[in-house]
Amino acid sequence: MFDVLEKYKNWDHFFFCSDNSMADVCNAPTDNAGVYLVYALKKGRIELVYIGRSGKLNRDGTLFIRKGGIKDRLVNGKRDGMLRTRFWRAEMINEEIEVLDIYWYVTESKGKFDCPDQVEDILLRNYKSIYGQRPKWNRT
Repeated sequence: MFDVLEKYKNWDHFFFCSDNSMADVCNAPTDNAGVYLVYALKKGRIELVYIGRSGKLNRDGTLFIRKGGIKDRLVNGKRDGMLRTRFWRAEMINEEIEVLDIYWYVTESKGKFDCPDQVEDILLRNYKSIYGQRPKWNRT
């Protein structure tokens, strides 16, 4: 489903529990753009709940990298007017999720950056073609 990510060599993941500080556990880069996938671990099952991105193309075709990179998007990004980490914590408690496993990918291959917006769109389309909807934390 996510074969498009195989070409990216700069990637990793980390676990986030509801009592963690995202700033402390997040190992995403502070100087790159890319995409991230959030998996929820609950009662021995794994579910992809969110696909996101950090970075986009400027009007002149150059890549915009958010100050603080992917890490800043994860730590300080907002959802519904609240910090993303606060939103995720609330969802974890509400859905009785034990831990989030967050994978991040710098969307660079062979010295060329792919637009995170476009990679995110591909991932969302692939997910929807299989499951008939977006991951549950992605807006429709």
